[in-house]
Amino acid sequence: MNADSNGSKPKPGEKNARVATSDDIEVGTYLEIAQRQPPKGQHENVPLRTETIIILDFGSQYSRLIARRIRETNVYCEIIPWDAPPDVLSEQDVKGIVLSGGPNSVYETGAPLAPAWVFDAGVPILGICYGMQLLAHQLGGKVEPGLHREYGHAVIHKDGQNIQLLEGLDGDVPVWMSHGDRIEELPQGFRSMAYSDNSPVAVMGSDEQRIFGIQFHPEVAHTPQGAEILRNFTHRICGAAGTWTPANFVTDAIRRVQEQVGEGRVICALSGGVDSTVAAAIIHRAIGDRLTCIFVDNGLLRRGEAERVRTVFARDLGVNLIFEDATERFLSTLKGVTDPELKRKRIGEEFIRVFEETATRLGQVDYLAQGTLYPDVIESTSSETSAAHKIKTHHNVGGLPEHMNLTLVEPLRYMFKDEVRRAGRQLGVSEQAVNRQPFPGPGLAIRIIGEVTFAKLETLRAADWIVIDEIKAAGLYEKLWQSFAVLTDTQTVGVMGDRRTYQYVVAIRAVQSQDAMTADWARLPYDTLARISNRIVNEVPEVNRVVLDITSKPPGTIEWE
Repeated sequence: MNADSNGSKPKPGEKNARVATSDDIEVGTYLEIAQRQPPKGQHENVPLRTETIIILDFGSQYSRLIARRIRETNVYCEIIPWDAPPDVLSEQDVKGIVLSGGPNSVYETGAPLAPAWVFDAGVPILGICYGMQLLAHQLGGKVEPGLHREYGHAVIHKDGQNIQLLEGLDGDVPVWMSHGDRIEELPQGFRSMAYSDNSPVAVMGSDEQRIFGIQFHPEVAHTPQGAEILRNFTHRICGAAGTWTPANFVTDAIRRVQEQVGEGRVICALSGGVDSTVAAAIIHRAIGDRLTCIFVDNGLLRRGEAERVRTVFARDLGVNLIFEDATERFLSTLKGVTDPELKRKRIGEEFIRVFEETATRLGQVDYLAQGTLYPDVIESTSSETSAAHKIKTHHNVGGLPEHMNLTLVEPLRYMFKDEVRRAGRQLGVSEQAVNRQPFPGPGLAIRIIGEVTFAKLETLRAADWIVIDEIKAAGLYEKLWQSFAVLTDTQTVGVMGDRRTYQYVVAIRAVQSQDAMTADWARLPYDTLARISNRIVNEVPEVNRVVLDITSKPPGTIEWE
C-alpha cells in the first residue's frame, strides 16, 4: 500500500464522500448560492496567463496543503483531478506540474496514471510520494513493495552535487515519510539525488528533462525545510517570478468582477464574517454603488454583532447596506424545535423568505455575490472523476423562487482563507473584521442544546462574551480557529452563598485548525480557564457550572449540533 492511506484504499472512480456540518458555514451562506448558472469549467474567471503551478490530485489527503505551501512562495497554483483534460494549459501560463500523493500503488490494476499531456506539456514536473512512483513507473522504471514500510520521521542524505531541488539544504535533511512502496530501478536518464536508510531512492531527477520526484512530503510541518524545496521547484526550476501577492490578486479580482458584471447590479447577503466582508469590499471597489448588501439580523447573533456589521459596512467601507431586523420571525419559527437539523432547516427557510422580501424591493438585480473560497471548489470537485464543478451541498439553499434567477459573482473563488485575510488588509478592511473567527450559519441556535428561546439566547450571549473577552485578553484569539461557549440543556445543583441553586451548565469549546476539516482542542492556560469559569458563574445568573470540551475533530465536530 502506498502513501496517504488511512487503512482503506478508494478505487479509481470512487468519490470521497464528505458530510458538510455547521462547522463549515458562516451566517448568511444559506443564501449565498441562488438559482445559479454554473461556470463552464473549473477555471472560468481566473485571470488569463497567470503564472500557475498545476497540482494533479491522485487522492492525497495533503493536496490542499501542497497548494497552500506553493501559494506561500507567491506562485499561483490550482488543484485539478488526475484525469482532467489539458484545457488548463491553454488557459494559463503553466510553469510547472506537481503530481500529488495518493492511496494506490502504481503496479495495481486500474491504478490512476498521469495523462499523456502532462509529459507533453514541456514544463518541469515534480512527483510527490505516489507522484514520484508514477513518474518512475510510467517512464520505464520499476516500483515494488518495500521490504519495510516507512512512516513518520526519517533523514535523507544528499547523493551528489549540484542538485537544484535541494539547493541551500543541509547534507542530511529531516523529512516526513509515508509510503510502503519504493523505486527499485530508475527510468533512463534519471539519477538518485538523495537516499534514506529504507529508500535507496528518496529523491530522483533528470536535469535534462526537468522531471523530479521525492518520496517524502515537503508540505507538512514535519519536514522543516519542505518550504525551501517547494520554492526551489517553483522559482529555480520552473522560473516563476513569484507575482501572486495580495496587491496583485486584489487587482485581478476587481478586474474580473468588472468584466463579469459590466453595468449590472449586485446584491450580497452579508454575514459579517471575513469571507463576505472581503468579497463585498472587492465588489464595492469594482462597481461602487451598484452593489447593495443585505444584512438580516436573525436574533441568533453574538452580543453587539449586528451593530458591528453596520459600523464596518456602512461607516468604514461606505457600502449601501439594508438592515433587516427579523428577530421575532426567527424566534417564532424556532419555537418548540429541539432537533438540530430541523433548526437549520427552519432558519434557512426563514432566511430565504426575509432575503427575498428585501431583495424584491430593490427592483432589477442581476447578480448575487457569494464568498466561495478555493477549498469550497476543491471539495466540490471529485479528485478521482472528471473535472466537472459541483458546489458543496451545504451552500445550495434550494427553494429560491424562480424569478430570482441570479448569476453568481465569486471574487474569492480561487483564494484560501489566509489569502482572503491578506486581501482584506490590502483593501483596508479593519483588523477586527479580517481576523474574525468563523461563526456558524445557524448562529447561536446550534450552540443552544434544546429549544431556542430569547432567555437562553441572552444567557449564552453573556457567557460567550466572557469567553471571547478573556481569550482576547490572553492574546489567544488570533491563534485559535474558534473559541466559544455552548449552553447545554443540563442543569446541576450548586451552592451560591448559603443558597442551593439548580442552574445550567455551560461548555467551553476552543479548537485549533487550518481549515475546519480537522481540528484539535486547544490547550488553554489554566489561569485563562479559571478566569472564564469564575466570571461566567459570577456574572451570568442562570449558570452555576462550567465544563471544558476536549474532543478533537474527528471524532467530534467543532460545533455541538
